Amino acid sequence: MRDWLERVWYGGSGWCRVLLPLSALYCTAAVARRLAWRSGLRRAFRAPVPVIVVGNLTVGGTGKTPLVIWLARFLRRSGFRPGVVSRGYGGRAKRWPQQVRADADPVMVGDEALVIARHSGCPMAVGPDRVAAVEALLAHSDCDIVISDDGLQHYRLGRTVEIATVDGRRRLGNGHCLPAGPLREPASRLGRVDFVVVKGGQGAGADEYPMHYEGDTLVNLRDENRTWPLAELRGRRVHAVAGLGDPEGFFDRLREAGLEVEPHPFPDHHAYIGADLAFDDDLPVVMTEKDAVKCTRYARNHMWYLPVEARLPDHFGINLLNLLEKRHG
Repeated sequence: MRDWLERVWYGGSGWCRVLLPLSALYCTAAVARRLAWRSGLRRAFRAPVPVIVVGNLTVGGTGKTPLVIWLARFLRRSGFRPGVVSRGYGGRAKRWPQQVRADADPVMVGDEALVIARHSGCPMAVGPDRVAAVEALLAHSDCDIVISDDGLQHYRLGRTVEIATVDGRRRLGNGHCLPAGPLREPASRLGRVDFVVVKGGQGAGADEYPMHYEGDTLVNLRDENRTWPLAELRGRRVHAVAGLGDPEGFFDRLREAGLEVEPHPFPDHHAYIGADLAFDDDLPVVMTEKDAVKCTRYARNHMWYLPVEARLPDHFGINLLNLLEKRHG
């Protein structure tokens, strides 16, 4: 199904025309829903602190998690006490919201939430109801600004600043809403956010900010004190494992580093079992950190993950602080 949708959304499949009537209905509903919140017919929750929402228009990975971590670190350096909320997608907790710490169980709170908590060093609360997550975060911490991981379409949560992330390689696909295309809202919505951040930086427009990933050292799943520079694997064959919205982006990164990649894509937020990582050889197994937090129980000495950090231009941070000052004083 995933491969078929990729062909429809990004490859020019003729099925797109068949699905267009359904897309028109979806698009109309999405626009009507947003107008209901903007017009005041439905009342949004306004937190007593500024709220930055990081989201996207497309289904699939666009770099939200690394950007949220970058924002948390940047805001702390700028004198804020940031906190983070997220849906906790994939988490199986029976009660929500959940406070997330660096030693939390990803099965309970979700893989992305655990990665953010580990690298941001910020208090974090997750739950399907973003408003309840914000209230819980403020009740259990002294944060003075909230970053919402995803939630661009979660209009019940009022926001001070909106940031949309775009995949520089795939952009907006064929430009259609679901199911004929990958868009959750019409493409025009991108022109109404405050900042557009382009993952990979390819084709970033004049009013967009390129975001690049840095990270060239693997970390061992069994012993995080063991590291392995990617440069030392140049020309070697590896099993590459990725349960992401866009696993090809991770595979391409390894190929660009000179590795010979045998790809093993899995659905986004995949719940791994040991058999998923059992290959018939002793080649290195390389995965993302998001996958690694769920695979430590199956860790063997030849399994590694690649941590990455986002890098953005200086003027992005400056413009963000100026907008926060203007809107929240």
